Amino acid sequence: MEHADFLKKMETYMGKDNPPSDFDEFWNKQIASLPESIPYEIKPRHFGAENIDFFDLYFKGTNDGTVHAKCIFPHHQKNIPVVFYFHGYMGQAPDWTSFLKYIPLGVGVVAMDVRGQQGESVDNGIYKGNTVLGHIIRGAVEGKDHLFYKDIYLDVYSLIEVVADMERVDNSHLYTWGGSQGGALSLIGAALNHRIRRCATQYPFLSDFKYVLEMGDMGLPYDELFRYFKFYDPFHKTEAKLLKTLSYIDVKNFAHLIRCPVLMFTGLEDKVCFPATQYAIYNRIETEKKHILLPEYEHEAMFYYVDSTAFNWLLGTNFPEGPNE
Repeated sequence: MEHADFLKKMETYMGKDNPPSDFDEFWNKQIASLPESIPYEIKPRHFGAENIDFFDLYFKGTNDGTVHAKCIFPHHQKNIPVVFYFHGYMGQAPDWTSFLKYIPLGVGVVAMDVRGQQGESVDNGIYKGNTVLGHIIRGAVEGKDHLFYKDIYLDVYSLIEVVADMERVDNSHLYTWGGSQGGALSLIGAALNHRIRRCATQYPFLSDFKYVLEMGDMGLPYDELFRYFKFYDPFHKTEAKLLKTLSYIDVKNFAHLIRCPVLMFTGLEDKVCFPATQYAIYNRIETEKKHILLPEYEHEAMFYYVDSTAFNWLLGTNFPEGPNE
């Protein structure tokens, strides 16, 4: 990619389409439909690690789903800041040990399993159309109210509400962080639930679907969009309708709702979540924001300094963010 020319074009890129006129109304109605108080269950876990509380959190989500999250908190501490961590597409919350680095700072971590993927959250929904491959288009043939990701986004909102109301939690210091699907959900958390005070996102997924279609099938994770047309609508007679429906879960369309500072990481060689689709989100964010570009990186693990930079951004630490710092 010729980065200089591309970056110039991206300065004002807002995506291939705009949010539908009733976008805010739709999501306000979805949030209003949730119960004011969400019952939940906690199951303590014991791993032989002193001064750390581990527990599984469960609650009922929309559409009869069950939401699970791993929770790791400093033992006997009150007023705990919390980082909500969201995993990538088709995965699950990482190992418990992955989050131990937060404990010495007095910070808790809550890591949600996305329903219908590899963790303990359970999808009990019934959908017309394809359920063989892909969560993006699941429910789309029935319309926006049936979109699978609509329920996932509401799970994110509800999870933040549940944790924020826990007695031990400092609900004025809540943060989101994740990559790919997790990067998308980190932004969704900040957009839908204004309890979130800072958001860090790494190559966010689920943005600018029309651009993705125009780029052609690059394989996972967006291949389900192309399979929809190949096996259901080969003449693309429903393309406009499908894109209109998917616009209600398009992350760029949530960006104007974000009220907290946002940090975004983008690999400029990303062929999965195309950089343009990430710029479509970033350029629509109306609050304080910072965009860090990694010219040599694709959609891959970002090994060096990225975690430290996100850590510093979220928690106010001062770990090195480059050589010799």
